[in-house]
Amino acid sequence: MKLSQDAMGRWVLTTADGTAHTGVVAVRAFPIQSPESGVSLMDAQGHELAWVDDLASLPEPTQSLLRQALQTREFMPEIVSIRSVSGFITPCTWFITTDRGDTELLLKGDEDIRRVAGNTLLITDSHGIHFLIRDLMQLSRESRKLLDRFM
Repeated sequence: MKLSQDAMGRWVLTTADGTAHTGVVAVRAFPIQSPESGVSLMDAQGHELAWVDDLASLPEPTQSLLRQALQTREFMPEIVSIRSVSGFITPCTWFITTDRGDTELLLKGDEDIRRVAGNTLLITDSHGIHFLIRDLMQLSRESRKLLDRFM
C-alpha cells in the first residue's frame, strides 16, 4: 500500500496489485476513544479499499501522509482551558483556549455537552463545530468549576 497526493491535492492509494485509486478518504473508526487504531481508506463511493489496524505499524512516509490525510478531513479542537463564560444561562458565549489557540464558542443549550466515555466530553457549538475535552480531570480547577455549572 502506498499513499500519495496528485497535482490536484487528491489522495491516491496504490494497492499491492498496482491499482491506483484517486480521491481516497481516510476515516477513523473510533476518532475519540482510539484515534491511533482502526483507520479505513475508502474510495469516493464509500467502498473500503484498505484497513489499517494501527497507525504506528505503518512505515514512513506512509504513516505521516495518512496522519495528514486524517487531519485535513477532521477538525475537532481540544479544549485546554475555559477562561470565562458570558453567563450561566444558555445560550451563552464561552471564551476558551484550545490546542489550536484562543477562541469563543456559543453554547446553545446544556444538551450540547455530551459525555462520550469516562472523563471525555464532546461540546458542540452553535455552528456545529465539535470541541473535545479528552480528560476532564486535566482541566484546571477554575475550568472545571465553570463547566460544572452547565452539567
